[in-house]
Amino acid sequence: MRYSKLFIPTLREVPAEAEIESHKLMIRAGLIRRFASGIYNFLPLGYRVFRNIENIIREEMDRQGGQELHMSALIPAEVLKESGRWEVFGPEMFKLKDRGNREFCLGPTHEESFTVSIRNEVRSYKALPQILYQIQTKFRDEIRPRFGVMRSREFIMKDAYSFDADEKGLDESYRKMHDAYCAIFDRCGLDYTVVQADSGAMGGSGSEEFMVKSAVGEAAIAHCDSCGYAANDEKAQCTEPETTMTGKGSIEKVHTPDVGTIEDLCSFFKCKAELFAKTLIYIADGEPVAAVVRGDRELNETKLANLLGCIDLEMADPDTIKKVTGAAVGFAGPVGLTIRTIADLEIRHMADFITGANDTDHHFKNVNLSDCKIDEFADIRTIVEGDACPVCGKPVKIDRGIEVGHIFKLGTKYSEALGCRFLDENGSEKPMIMGSYGIGVARTMAAVIEQNCDEKGIIWPVGVAPYKVIVIPVNSSNDEQMEMAERIYTGLLNAGIDVLLDDRNERAGVKFNDADLIGIPVRITVGKRAAEGIVEYKLRRDAESRDIPESELMDKITADLGATV
Repeated sequence: MRYSKLFIPTLREVPAEAEIESHKLMIRAGLIRRFASGIYNFLPLGYRVFRNIENIIREEMDRQGGQELHMSALIPAEVLKESGRWEVFGPEMFKLKDRGNREFCLGPTHEESFTVSIRNEVRSYKALPQILYQIQTKFRDEIRPRFGVMRSREFIMKDAYSFDADEKGLDESYRKMHDAYCAIFDRCGLDYTVVQADSGAMGGSGSEEFMVKSAVGEAAIAHCDSCGYAANDEKAQCTEPETTMTGKGSIEKVHTPDVGTIEDLCSFFKCKAELFAKTLIYIADGEPVAAVVRGDRELNETKLANLLGCIDLEMADPDTIKKVTGAAVGFAGPVGLTIRTIADLEIRHMADFITGANDTDHHFKNVNLSDCKIDEFADIRTIVEGDACPVCGKPVKIDRGIEVGHIFKLGTKYSEALGCRFLDENGSEKPMIMGSYGIGVARTMAAVIEQNCDEKGIIWPVGVAPYKVIVIPVNSSNDEQMEMAERIYTGLLNAGIDVLLDDRNERAGVKFNDADLIGIPVRITVGKRAAEGIVEYKLRRDAESRDIPESELMDKITADLGATV
């Protein structure tokens, strides 16, 4: 392709709307443009990258026996009501009605659509297993769209679903998808980690996330260098302390006027936050519940929701807190509470601690478990750096990560709810065993940029680059340089290599800056040594260039592109 014919609206300045490097570079390099909040249009250069990632996904999915199809983005409400998920997604789901007042949604995911399709067509074990996938648009009304295509309201996902006759079959399908994902992200040039994850609204018995390490990642990854354990912070297990303290004091009520935060309490009592037990009041599916964690810990809402088995979990409002505790916000405690109270495992090993007294402007000190009404102890806190690994006991580390893929063992959650059953070899009817497997295509593209860029712009890995080579004649009005550049360009096209010829009548510095910004892996500069048959050859990843004869160019390009795919 000739640069002069391309629609690549590059920008020199960093756009004000962009917060992270990938978002800045996708806009500056002319890959995307914002259409509305959380909605982006892909421009030609960006869409070439997007399609390259799609093709990698297709090749690896097909290699593992996946079959591509396409489901409607418009899903009838009755299908999701049948599975019980019409309300689970809450306000994130785009809901609408047709002219006949029939309810639909814009699909946030497609478990139900695939399950119903298989239910209607497959009846015998002889037709199993099946792995079906699509690459299609999803819609979620994010409360806070941010980071460009990382968290948007319209996005394209590769979602796949496996259907098996038994757990052994599911394990095999799951392994195939795990292997496919590893191959996909390897070919995209990503440094990623596979971590244990929470299944969330998708349900099921187990799941793993493919996390790309990045300082701007919204997820936290707990990992152990000693044994290899890795999990996201929603899932990572916190171990129970081995030692138990013995209480020596007697409970005592203390007047603490306007002292409602842990920081204020530390100052008031002149002690560390780890000596406090903070009590948080939640509403779980309409019922109030109390959760108690150590003062220096963060409650893990995902763990709490899973323990409670609730669909909706939210912090109680001040009026509800006043009703169930008798006190204003900031003074709740486990002593004398009448609602269900769950305490973190660490609380069981504390003594002579400080809690709210369920009385405004008052706290208890020297509290012990015998003073409290606690219904259950469980792991409900978020892991932190230095905590003991749940596998080997060594200290864990915490890194940030971007989730680019997620695989689930769904089991019979959807097949039972939707009546997706088959007849086994004995003629008995059984529910199919399912798996679900997703990749965010645009998010993968952004993650590639986050890990492959510098101060000049993007550095595309060869496998996803929009063009593999860019040919730059220094002086487009020089016949000798243009003749050589055209010859190299034509030769590369004939060899099946995606190449861009910068034939613009611009200064060499402008061309070099644009080439670096859009990140083409190989740059060939045709300059003053054209008469000698010499070109300047440079890889985008390298700081230095080298002069090589035109006669050696094809072998050099072929070797470098093949080595870096």
